[in-house]
Order: sequence, then structure tokens, then C-alpha cells
Amino acid sequence: MSEIVNRVAQSKLITFNLEDYYPKGERKVLDIKDWLYEGFILREKEFRAHVDEQDWSTYQDSYVALQCSTDAIIPGWAFMLIASKLHPFAKKVVHGNLEDLETALYQSILENLDISEFTDKPVIIKGCANKPVPENAYLMAVTKIQEVAKSVMYGEACSSVPLYKKRK
Repeated sequence: MSEIVNRVAQSKLITFNLEDYYPKGERKVLDIKDWLYEGFILREKEFRAHVDEQDWSTYQDSYVALQCSTDAIIPGWAFMLIASKLHPFAKKVVHGNLEDLETALYQSILENLDISEFTDKPVIIKGCANKPVPENAYLMAVTKIQEVAKSVMYGEACSSVPLYKKRK
């Protein structure tokens, strides 16, 4: 009998797992619909009263998604006012839902990522995340990594899908 050889372990393949870059911290959604008259009309005086009454310290070290879950038309200054109040407490504030927040977090991380270790190497971007890694993070990762990698695949080493191969 011949010895079983783990060719995956012996390969120069680098696994890139987006979960390894998942920022720690609580995620919170601030929905302003309850601060609107009948959930749809922003009355400046009442809106500012809600903003002033809010305990912003409850957002300390959190990542915050600002949204209005009704179809109300919200002037831009309203979200800007809330962001200015959150600034001393929250790690990051975005306008949108939790997926928009996660996308913004990964965008910052991937823009500043040192990809030199992937130069001229085969890279596999690991799929099947246990953390809420947004689809956009995978798109950003492949476009960033393919700038230097020899090849880029998606999935697991035992069953990957080729995405990119550098021309010779």
C-alpha cells in the first residue's frame, strides 16, 4: 500500500478567510420611524426633541446602522444630525441596514489590507462563513487579491471554483 499524501497541505495555496477580519463589536440598528409623526412626517422641532432626549452613550463602542423602515422622505440633515451625536460613542455609523454596515466595515478593512503575501501565489477565498460576511466583501476581496495573485479560487481547498488566473 502506498502512503496517503495530503497534497492540499503540501501546496503553496493560501487560504484567505474573510471571517478572520470580522471586526469585534456590537452591531445596532437605529430606526428613526418612531421619531416621526405617524411614522412618516419629520417635524423638525419634535425630531430634534427626540435627538436631545436620546442617551447616546448606549451606543458606546458599537457599530451603528441608521435607517427609517417606513417610506418616509427624510431630509439628509436628519441622519447627519444623528451621526454627529453618535460620533463620540460609536465606532462607525452608516446610513442603511446591517448588511450595509457590514459592507462598509469590510470596505475599510480590505482597502487597507496588505496583500503582498499573496504575490504570485494561488489563493483560495474561503466560503461558508459563520459570521455575517456580506456578499460585497467577497467581491471586494477577489478584485483586491487578483491584483497580485497567481490565481484566485473560491470555496474550500478540496472543492474550489476557479475565478481568476494571471496570464503568462
